[in-house]
Amino acid sequence: MNNYKNEVSERFGDTNAYKEFIQKTAGYTETDFADSDEGLSRIFIKFAECKAKGNSPESEEAKALVKELKEFISENFYTCTDEILKGLGVMYTADERFKVNIDSHSEGTANFISKAIECCCQ
Repeated sequence: MNNYKNEVSERFGDTNAYKEFIQKTAGYTETDFADSDEGLSRIFIKFAECKAKGNSPESEEAKALVKELKEFISENFYTCTDEILKGLGVMYTADERFKVNIDSHSEGTANFISKAIECCCQ
């Protein structure tokens, strides 16, 4: 966890989003962080289910899930702008650690989410 903390601090430490994250999560306990991780995981599962039903990333259901993801991030971590969300979408497929984690719900889920975000944040 500390390795990720250091990496995030080095990459994003100068951004307003990171500063907001530090402020918003200052009082978080380990349980709060675990609950947040679980909340994200539930959203990723919904994306996997959406994909499994044969929906496209452009579908209304996928768009609603992108909105849910954006709101979850904003409520729990930092204000998630379209620009930030697009960056996350790229990271979900480009960073193998994220891809493996997200695809653990169903192969191809990371790519599906990335494409859904791209459709919503043009």
